Amino acid sequence: MVRADARRNRERITTTALDLFAEHGPAVSMEDIARAAGLGVGTLYRHFPDRLTLVTDIANTALHALRDHALAQSAEDISRWEVLLRVVRHCAGQPFALITSLVGTPPAPPSTRELVREVNALLTEVVEQAQEEGTMRRDLTPEQVVELLNVMVCRPGARPDDPLTTVLLDGLRARRTA
Repeated sequence: MVRADARRNRERITTTALDLFAEHGPAVSMEDIARAAGLGVGTLYRHFPDRLTLVTDIANTALHALRDHALAQSAEDISRWEVLLRVVRHCAGQPFALITSLVGTPPAPPSTRELVREVNALLTEVVEQAQEEGTMRRDLTPEQVVELLNVMVCRPGARPDDPLTTVLLDGLRARRTA
């Protein structure tokens, strides 16, 4: 079992790293992260032996939260379109643009790639259901829609109400014909 102080240190490191990466970009050093977190470099390296391990932890935490949120929304008795909107709103508060830039090179570890596949499969299922219920247009494949959703939420400044998100969601919504 992880001690409470070790858990707090780990959370402090990841929160500080996210803040510094967001403010200064991916070139932030591990030493800068430790200093800003108010911890020694040794403490940081005990938790995260290298930069990739730190970034992978941040990415996996965000992806687990997204998967769990999407599963919870999918279990609700609401339209699949509303499920999709709620997932998009959830993504707005997550560091997916930053994670994408940090994890992209070198290629993400297998654990992260598996989580991405899991989330994409879940979203594909929601899209298929939205198309079947008639709330989402059908002239795109579910995989194409998921690709668009990834572009929408994995970019800097993504918000549920920003112009690009609004236009993409409007374009995906099924139009009722008179």
